[in-house]
Amino acid sequence: MADTITPVAITEKASGPARPGAWRQYIVYLGFVLIFLFFAVTLSHKGFLDSTNLLNIVRQTAMISIMAMAMTYVLSAGEIDLSVGSTAGLVSVATAMAIDIGGVPFGILAGLATGLAVGIVNGVLTTRIGIPSFLTTLAMMGVAKGTAMWISGTKAVPILSSGYSWFFGGGNIASIPMPGGWMLNIPILLLWTLFFGALGHIVLRKTTFGRRVLATGGNETAARYSGINTAGIKFRVLVLMSLAAAVAGMLYAGRLQSGRFQLGEGDELSVIAAAVLGGTSLFGGAGTVVGSIMGALMIGLINNGLILMGLEFSQQLIARGAIIIIAVAISQSRKR
Repeated sequence: MADTITPVAITEKASGPARPGAWRQYIVYLGFVLIFLFFAVTLSHKGFLDSTNLLNIVRQTAMISIMAMAMTYVLSAGEIDLSVGSTAGLVSVATAMAIDIGGVPFGILAGLATGLAVGIVNGVLTTRIGIPSFLTTLAMMGVAKGTAMWISGTKAVPILSSGYSWFFGGGNIASIPMPGGWMLNIPILLLWTLFFGALGHIVLRKTTFGRRVLATGGNETAARYSGINTAGIKFRVLVLMSLAAAVAGMLYAGRLQSGRFQLGEGDELSVIAAAVLGGTSLFGGAGTVVGSIMGALMIGLINNGLILMGLEFSQQLIARGAIIIIAVAISQSRKR
């Protein structure tokens, strides 16, 4: 009985609505609205409000959103994964090469197996050997990128299957006629985002596994004494993270019709920032999948607006760094 009831109590204490400062979990929604209104007013003449541009934001942030969903679990369990971007790049290359060898089904299996292998290594080194996940995944970042560069010869590996490219990122699920005779194309990446967002939210909030993840990050010692296998929970969330990165890598490959080691480069910063901006604590015990997706959309919104404003790439990097600082500041304020 204790194994069932105590984790819920711990979770409610760590992330329930009654805790001081709980209103901060809604900052991401307010921030999104304010940023959207700012760009809508200042960039309306540059097509910011065009439906095509808004759907492009969804396309550009879909992979970040999917990885941010999984990062919510990792951070909520009190861990971190810095290898997600490199894993996505490695999976894109492995998938493209496997499709060339054995067709689309073999390519999909190879991509998922690659992500699974990375996750298992991260999980074993962190939970069995005792290396902090920060160091484990930092090392894996280099290993994954180096492996992708090695097996691809630093060249793009083309994907010639139109069916794969359509389903994994490049297709549209509907074309809606609009006034003026043009068509509004709804990207399949929107469906991928909604599917993983709904699944991630339900598992985190409605299942025993989700409650144990939050309990593990909220108070690992108490969770362990209540009967939770905290090492097992951390192992699973690290594997889940790598599988989500694998899906993102396959989506990158499908959208760009090739596997490249550069795909996903630097995404770990955007993924962590999206999760923390959305309400997930860097210190564990609190997380929200819906907020993480909103955080990813906010980052995509800012990037899109900065591009339309004509800012240089260096200036965009400065803005991205500022977002991460804000994310960490919000997380620390939640801790206090």
